[in-house]
Amino acid sequence: MADSDSTSNIFNFKSKEDTNNWYVVNDGVMGGLSASSLEINKEGKALFKGHVTTENNGGFASVRYAFTKKEVSKFTHIVLRIKGDGKDYQFRIKEEQEQRHSYIFPFSTSGKWEIIKIHFSKFYPSFRGNILDIPNFSGTTMEEIAFLIANKTKESFQLEIESILLE
Repeated sequence: MADSDSTSNIFNFKSKEDTNNWYVVNDGVMGGLSASSLEINKEGKALFKGHVTTENNGGFASVRYAFTKKEVSKFTHIVLRIKGDGKDYQFRIKEEQEQRHSYIFPFSTSGKWEIIKIHFSKFYPSFRGNILDIPNFSGTTMEEIAFLIANKTKESFQLEIESILLE
């Protein structure tokens, strides 16, 4: 889907195979033992996969994409084209990469290709699993996005990602 007045690509894996600005952050930052990776599969889609374990106070795996601050106030939604494995994930936004909290939207996957359209106002603020008493995402700027899995269970996972758009 090309950029137009009504949509804008944040990332489209079909047309962009450079994943250098994507990086993995797992629970190892807190002593956990979960492992994950992001690669481009033979179909040209991103594949976020790995194994989450709750051992050693672990329990999450994530992949993040940092970019130059983007003005997003003319948009109202994030649109994900993804294929999950039937598990629950989170999509996260940061207005500034350095801010400690993220704005989170949890979603379930069906095991089939699907489009998930999320209104900005549905992203709630959270830090280390705690909902914060501040307003939901303002929808003005963003500088980082992320996918995270943290279902409080030991599990392998895989999430294919084709595109992430603003609409």
